[in-house]
Amino acid sequence: MYSIQGIKTVGNSLPKTINKILKKGGHNYSSIINNWVELVGKETSLKCYPKSVKTNREFKDGVLVLNVSHGDQLDIEYDKRNIIDKINSFFGYNFIKQIKISLIDNKIKIKNQNTLMHIKEKKLDNKIDQIENLKIKKRLIELAKQYENKNNK
Repeated sequence: MYSIQGIKTVGNSLPKTINKILKKGGHNYSSIINNWVELVGKETSLKCYPKSVKTNREFKDGVLVLNVSHGDQLDIEYDKRNIIDKINSFFGYNFIKQIKISLIDNKIKIKNQNTLMHIKEKKLDNKIDQIENLKIKKRLIELAKQYENKNNK
């Protein structure tokens, strides 16, 4: 809070929201996110990603919450100790003590995407049906089939 000859301290010059994040250890969480692939490896990073970190005031013995793809939770469960060791060696002290797993279901996302594609296809079919010129109509149907075949590969 004190300043020298009217100059603000660094802590006072930062926006309050950033200051709160830094006090809560947000820079450590940010470091984990930015270096996630290097920390845990490409294979593990494809199966999970950090959701949040909860630590005490000394930024020790934290709990890392990971979003894990459905079906990969067993692999991550067995790899917890290895992930903790890698993160702690990255920071140079015992930053993470425990990992909790939060499941995410990719099948729901895929199902919603398929439903959306089906709706778009129906709208396209309805618009093509409204065209009176048979040559254009036939060419658009062929184009739509080619486009669908290309995207399904």
